[in-house]
Amino acid sequence: MNQRIQLASLDDQRNAEAREAVRQRISWPANLTPANVTYHSRGHALVIGPSDAAEKAAHALKGSGLASLTLLTINTPAGSGESQDTGSEDTLSSDSSPQGHAQPLVRYQMTPEQAEVLSISGYLGAFAVQFDNDGTPLNLARALIDRDHFDLVLDLSARPVMARELPPPGYVTLDWTDTERRREALDSVGELIGEFDKPRYFQVNSDLCAHSASGNVGCTRCLDVCPADAISSHQGRIESQIEIDPYLCQGVGSCTSACPTGAIEFRLPDTRRQQDTLSSWLAAYREAGGQAPVLRFITHDSQDAEKAAGVVPAGHVLDIPLEELGAAGHDQWLTALASGAAEVRIQRHADMPQRLSAFLTDQLAQARTLLSALGHNPERVQLLDTDAAQARDALPLLTPLTDQPLSLNEPEKRARLNIVLARLGELGEPSGQRHAMPEGAAYGGIQVDSDACTLCHACVSNCPTPALSSGGNTPSLNFREADCVQCGLCEQACPEDAITLTPGFLASAEREARHVCHEEAPFECIGCGKPFATASTVANIKAKLADHPYFAGDAMLRLEMCEDCRVKDVWKTMIRDPDAQLKV
Repeated sequence: MNQRIQLASLDDQRNAEAREAVRQRISWPANLTPANVTYHSRGHALVIGPSDAAEKAAHALKGSGLASLTLLTINTPAGSGESQDTGSEDTLSSDSSPQGHAQPLVRYQMTPEQAEVLSISGYLGAFAVQFDNDGTPLNLARALIDRDHFDLVLDLSARPVMARELPPPGYVTLDWTDTERRREALDSVGELIGEFDKPRYFQVNSDLCAHSASGNVGCTRCLDVCPADAISSHQGRIESQIEIDPYLCQGVGSCTSACPTGAIEFRLPDTRRQQDTLSSWLAAYREAGGQAPVLRFITHDSQDAEKAAGVVPAGHVLDIPLEELGAAGHDQWLTALASGAAEVRIQRHADMPQRLSAFLTDQLAQARTLLSALGHNPERVQLLDTDAAQARDALPLLTPLTDQPLSLNEPEKRARLNIVLARLGELGEPSGQRHAMPEGAAYGGIQVDSDACTLCHACVSNCPTPALSSGGNTPSLNFREADCVQCGLCEQACPEDAITLTPGFLASAEREARHVCHEEAPFECIGCGKPFATASTVANIKAKLADHPYFAGDAMLRLEMCEDCRVKDVWKTMIRDPDAQLKV
């Protein structure tokens, strides 16, 4: 399976021609008219930071077309060695604009205590800025410029108030001593006036979400990986629900790759079209005579930068262009290998958010563990550094696993992934063992304590996937590990604490099979003989209701009846004893 290729047999020109044939034949999918969100900015700007830097920024922004400019600085104690603002402490003052300014200029000095509780939320055109003023929230935009929001923010603080890896659009951070970036940052402030459209990068299917059920919280993978903090868990009328703010979302895509059920799906392009296209590209590449293809996942921006610099990858390298690297996770990478790619390479780029970088590292670890478990060389998937030109164009060390196309004819993300893993299992030598995966991976099984389980099926009703099911006419609990995403909702929902998660990937055909975790003989109604529960359930209910007056004496037998016979028995008693009706 891991036969090494003969390097001399690869014809780079032939591969380059095959690659060009692929591009001419099959276009990479793109949404030509994606859904958009619109920002409205009228140019009311807020500058936060030390007095000297804020004043210099105000002077530099003259003539920038801003509707108003508000300087929010910290009043430092006298004798601290830092420059003092000329305004009085805690005093709101409107000053005449400095020479050359057309926009109103407002200054406000915060105390250090106010600066500690200053909070900012929102995005371009809608920044809410406030702090607690003696127990009362003070809306600074309303207080200073008689508006509900500021439109944009220039933060010159050593520690930005909105300390996010990806600040929202309209929030510009700048170290004033960074002279190289200063001009660029100031110019960007003046450009943030008007209406701006941005794609709505995602779509959410709450029916597939494994985040919560019955008041319990399960999967939080999307919350953990978003570097823009655009995702939140919102308590609805019944359950907590995942919500994504389209104005904060910046299209990193890691949430869609982290979501194990496909509840969050990227739209540029959607995950399924992307997966199908890369499989079609590999088939077309082979048909055109190409050899040992390597798929490189790269951002559009990085690809454009390479083209501008005259960089042309080697002929056997097929680029998969993405909005951002997070839009393709290990499921997409393994799809490429199962479809005939010799290797997969993920091209890092400069200024990647830390959480995106950590996410890709985690996805790499998952991909390599799965490959090893299924009997393949884990080095088939590589993360490339930004300047790794030699590694980008290197010939693959191993032949492709297959030359046969892969059909992913399932609509759901997890089902498609299972097809990919099954193909890799057929092409390799699965170990038959359970392999430890990185923490939080959506692979694993469950253990059921048969002595404790009463087959109430609370776990089945809370499971967001087909992993758990009841036994139909026979009281039982069935489980299929391939569908389990380790959300933990079954474990939390079980009233008897009979379920325990067992994380890890089982490299065996047993993972695909549905098996019985617990089964009991049905309890038959003593009235009509219809099976309606299990013996353990009836015994448990009788024990809990033994002292209840409604089931005293012969009435206890009602617990051994189905719902129909139980109602009939109650009415018979009431007919025989009319006074009993008064007790209902």
